[in-house]
Amino acid sequence: MKLPFKSLLLAGTLITTSAMAQQVNTLSSKEKKEGWKLLFDGKTTKGWHTYLQKDVSPAWKVVDGALELDPEAKKSGAPGGDLVTDGEYENFELSVQWKISEGGNSGIIFMVHEDPEYKQTYLTGPEMQVLDDAKHPDGKITKHNSGDLYDLKKSAQNAVKPVGEWNTAKIRKYNNQLTLWLNNVETVNVTIGSDEWKELLANSKFKTWPGFAKFSKGHISLQDHGHEVSYRDIKIHVL
Repeated sequence: MKLPFKSLLLAGTLITTSAMAQQVNTLSSKEKKEGWKLLFDGKTTKGWHTYLQKDVSPAWKVVDGALELDPEAKKSGAPGGDLVTDGEYENFELSVQWKISEGGNSGIIFMVHEDPEYKQTYLTGPEMQVLDDAKHPDGKITKHNSGDLYDLKKSAQNAVKPVGEWNTAKIRKYNNQLTLWLNNVETVNVTIGSDEWKELLANSKFKTWPGFAKFSKGHISLQDHGHEVSYRDIKIHVL
């Protein structure tokens, strides 16, 4: 039976969508040759732990191939907390897909120094903001929008997708040169320790924090800000 043109398009879309789904949480041959490594296998929390804990909090679950924070689990007594990688990284390129809930807030934090002296990941690690810009109060604050270097530098261009859609964030840090991308749009470019950086820091909430951005090597963290958020296709290339 010959399908109508619309049905053929639909069938093609389904095939394409299926093919794309199979590519999530995997590495292409090119990526493998370049040295990329998966930080999340799409099935387990292997390679991660809750900050200052040995294991992963049960509030973080693997759902449909994504690491998802479940706020309802926290209401039922499950401890929360930011996830951090078991490994530490200094010079790297990181790629992560994220999807935020309506009114939600989270973040991708890096250069995290894990030490009981610092009770939270953000006390040492800079953050690339993850947010529902339209409905979370932080969306009205400069340098607090998706793709921003949180409270330090505003995105050069707004590139976030609507709530419910997957965004792709990339963070590249090499010899203190820090570049952020959101959905293939460069949002931030700054050199850590430069005069510009010192000025940004002096005008931020972090200006008096003794450990902030002081450790060049550290863990990568997915923030528990109390809202439902999902992360997947997390991969890193050590430079």
